[in-house]
Amino acid sequence: MKASVIIPNLNGAGWLRDSIESVWAQTEQDFELIVIDNGSTDESLDIARSYCGRDRYTLIENAGNTGFSHAVNQGIAIAKGEYMALFNNDAFAEPDWLAELIKTADADPKIFAVSSLMLRYYEPELADDAGDYVTILGFACKRGDALKASRYTKPCRVFSACGGAALYRKSILDEIGVFDELFFAYYEDVDLSWRANNFGYRNVYCPTARCRHICGATTGAVRYNPFKSIQSGRNSILLPYKNQPILMLVLNFIPMLLGYLLKVLMFRLRGFGGDYAKGFREAWAALPKINKPKFKWRNLPNYVWVEFSLIAGLFKYIVYRVQRALKIT
Repeated sequence: MKASVIIPNLNGAGWLRDSIESVWAQTEQDFELIVIDNGSTDESLDIARSYCGRDRYTLIENAGNTGFSHAVNQGIAIAKGEYMALFNNDAFAEPDWLAELIKTADADPKIFAVSSLMLRYYEPELADDAGDYVTILGFACKRGDALKASRYTKPCRVFSACGGAALYRKSILDEIGVFDELFFAYYEDVDLSWRANNFGYRNVYCPTARCRHICGATTGAVRYNPFKSIQSGRNSILLPYKNQPILMLVLNFIPMLLGYLLKVLMFRLRGFGGDYAKGFREAWAALPKINKPKFKWRNLPNYVWVEFSLIAGLFKYIVYRVQRALKIT
């Protein structure tokens, strides 16, 4: 089987059926669909159950919310595909979305992840995500967020694929590991792509794999809320600690400290300072549990590439903030 499409769901009654139907309507039909329900209490569980008995469809029902990472890992564990295609329950794929992702991945066995062009559902002329990047300040950012989608018509290498609509090569997942469940939600996809970068694999962006996305529909966080603030506070600490060798952590300590101070100020101004601080406290408790990959000399060129990408990410972020301040799309 070529691909396994995995959709985690939590209370997605308003959009799950349309999301699933957009997957069934793909031009590429050599796939299975796996839906993992994380304890939904609305009608979305009944929607998910209504497809049971259909060929190439599997439903996993969890009693409660186990987190995005755990749910996706459940799907990967039973998947039969050569590729794992993650898809949000509030995303809606164009008919050739899966075919374009697979065509891109098939072109090079060193490609680990392929990121889609995610368009804003209510403003489809604007990008929601065209791959992610990380700055030396420790910020993980969505490339193209709220900018014109016409800016992002060329394929390219990206630091990370957005797990909301991305394809992953199963053989490389078997080598480097799956999603880290300590992240629960947010940044887990960046962590996985960063790990792949450290191992010398590539994450790329495919502009012809398009879908529309209702940003924040499941978590209720279009921008920020207490849940997202806690997750951001915790995972923004875990992400660089886990993926940077000690020398890189020392080298980048001052800019990361500056980045964290800026984040603390930003979250306080938005009224979520206490939640962000709670995330920080959770991070310190979680650090001993992190499975930090061992430094390997053969990966030195990959660490260097990552370091320059973090520096370049800072300049991308500055340009983006200027564009947003000037209301340039």
